[in-house]
Amino acid sequence: MALTIGIVGLPNAGKSTLFNALTRNNVLAANYPFATIEPNVGVVGVPDPRLAVLGELFKSERLVPATVSFVDIAGIVRGASTGEGMGNAFLSHIREADAICQVTRVFEDPDVTHVDGKINPASDIDTISTELILADLQTIDKALPRLEKEARFNKDQQAVVAAVKEAQAVLETGKTVFQSGLDRAPLRELFLLTAKPFLYVFNTSTDETDEATREELRKLVAPAEAIFLDAKIESELSEMEPDEAAEFLADMGIDEPGLDHLARVGFETLGLQTYLTAGPKESRAWTIRKGATAPEAAGVIHTDFQKGFIKAEIVSYDDLVAAGTMLKAREAGKVRMEGKDYVMQDGDVVEFRFNV
Repeated sequence: MALTIGIVGLPNAGKSTLFNALTRNNVLAANYPFATIEPNVGVVGVPDPRLAVLGELFKSERLVPATVSFVDIAGIVRGASTGEGMGNAFLSHIREADAICQVTRVFEDPDVTHVDGKINPASDIDTISTELILADLQTIDKALPRLEKEARFNKDQQAVVAAVKEAQAVLETGKTVFQSGLDRAPLRELFLLTAKPFLYVFNTSTDETDEATREELRKLVAPAEAIFLDAKIESELSEMEPDEAAEFLADMGIDEPGLDHLARVGFETLGLQTYLTAGPKESRAWTIRKGATAPEAAGVIHTDFQKGFIKAEIVSYDDLVAAGTMLKAREAGKVRMEGKDYVMQDGDVVEFRFNV
């Protein structure tokens, strides 16, 4: 599954520095607005310590994690929807993203200018939200006459027109479609930016942000997830060897890199989970949506697996590790055969049986 999170924010919020750290790419991170003009795309592995354990059990040649793609676009400024800065044309690069990650600056640095001249997270979030709402209203204004015309000849389209008008009314109040809780299914063909799930990254300086400030920022974006990280430090960590990075984090009293947290939260925000396959060639995490059935999960590997699905041999990761081998897990009665109606659970270790 191609899963994509679009990164947005004001210029100099730290988007490109974060993207560099996420993808270990050398994207230009410059101290002036619009350093990012063409969208940058990078694929990030979702941290999963279970893979290393399976790799040891099955003597796998390689480990393949689940992935999320991140798209970094030009900074959005106030008035972008009416052509300010780079205008809003670049938003087309994230219209097909599954979720939006807004990077908001909290850190103070006199050497890095703020486009509005002061650090104000609430104002920055409002600016981005407003521009995305205005962009969506423009999309609706263009699409609605066509949809209404189609609805005159196709009754099925009438429900779509009603949903679009409802979304339009919500947007005109200054709320996003996602915040409103509207059914997003009828709106899918419009690729509305504010209909996507949001997560928020607060780019902080590790030694400047106390817990009281963090709690205020969490409330500001609730019920969306708030992630706190220092993009500059994360960028440095991404260039270190794993042992060196672990020691560096331990010295700072940090449990895990902020990027690992971001990748996991992004995965959860999209309503995803993983199941696992393991063998001598590879141990791999496969991405499925929560609630997926066994045949649907098989189809992620290959469509033929779904078409010819017979059974799935499944053992939970914890039971497999406790047993030590598949043979011992079978002997302990922990391996079971599941049919077409089985709903996959996160961490299922699976071997599919199919006939094509």
